[in-house]
Amino acid sequence: MAEQAHSPHRAVADAVGPDLPLGEGLACIALGVVSLLLAGVLPSILGALADEQRLSASGIGLTATFESLSMALATVAASTWLPPVRLKLTAMAGLLALTLADFATMHTHGAGVMVARTVAGLPEGVLLWIMTSMIARTTTPERWAGIFFTVSTASQLVIAFVFARWVLPQHGADGGFAGLALASLLGLPLVLWLPGRLAPLPKPAGESGMPPPRGQFALLATLIYVGATATVGIYIQPLAHEAGLDADVARTAVWVSLAAQIAGGLSATLLAGHVRYFTAFIAATVTFVAVWAAFLLHPPAWAFIAANAAGGLMGLFMSPFLVPMTIEADPSRRAAVLSGGTQVLAGALGPFATSFVVRDNDVHGAIYLGYAGLLVGILLIAVLHFTTTHSAIARNIPQV
Repeated sequence: MAEQAHSPHRAVADAVGPDLPLGEGLACIALGVVSLLLAGVLPSILGALADEQRLSASGIGLTATFESLSMALATVAASTWLPPVRLKLTAMAGLLALTLADFATMHTHGAGVMVARTVAGLPEGVLLWIMTSMIARTTTPERWAGIFFTVSTASQLVIAFVFARWVLPQHGADGGFAGLALASLLGLPLVLWLPGRLAPLPKPAGESGMPPPRGQFALLATLIYVGATATVGIYIQPLAHEAGLDADVARTAVWVSLAAQIAGGLSATLLAGHVRYFTAFIAATVTFVAVWAAFLLHPPAWAFIAANAAGGLMGLFMSPFLVPMTIEADPSRRAAVLSGGTQVLAGALGPFATSFVVRDNDVHGAIYLGYAGLLVGILLIAVLHFTTTHSAIARNIPQV
């Protein structure tokens, strides 16, 4: 209880190991921001590749799948087998490798784009692992996850706005990848503020490094629910075209959605410890159902942008609550460390599944698949929530 009394403005209060100085915690957060910087412009930059005849509609989904899959696998592998030591050296190598992969994507077509982005996912995953390892050890992980998502989204908003207004219209997709490479290089000074190591997570005698069954169930729920949202998000530009809207509207929808996501992340940060994760997921589910229904109706530009903004706001509001959900299921926090990688994996599998139900002139199958995944995901989350609640009541443990 004494640890919870620490102010997050003075230090990162750790539930596992000693508290971190605030600068070290924020440096870990910043590395996570760099690792996910592409996410803010992914629909626009892949849409630009499609407009340049360098990717097909199914290629958009496959490229997003391969990069996210390699990133997720790298995060999971690091979380499972790498001890959190020599973090400065690991971060420096990851940033340099990501820079080279971004430059290598320039002037590629089709399979070449997919290969380059698959390689880029590996250092992105390692950088994300450093950040999730820090968050999983804190006393209020939803607060620090909220801070991460807010800062990450603010950074993505800036780069999405710059890309939409200047970089992509004037320099095309190659200009975008060059910009991402330079952003990775700018992350190198962050290495100076990183902690050298993090405290090891507790592991009961006789157990492997993987989470127990309930922790794995929470990760499965995360995979399906987040994957459902990813099936639609990557196809914003084709959905705009099918509604009779041009690429500028789609690009505007992306950066306006990012602005709304900042509000969602701030809300999650402020409400950390006061809102149960199940409440957040119910609100998000209702919002996604309404937003995707609007897309099916071929709305005018203002409604398309507004609907995408509403989805972005609620999507980021619910994301930080994935961490306390996994911690409640697995108090050892091993599942929480894997939560970030699982979310990235969901971002890979969602577009991969969608690539089989879309065509160059009709991507509405992404929405129908998203509805199915959303239903299954919220049912799994409900099972996890109510079985935990029932168990706590049986043991006379108060629920927060």
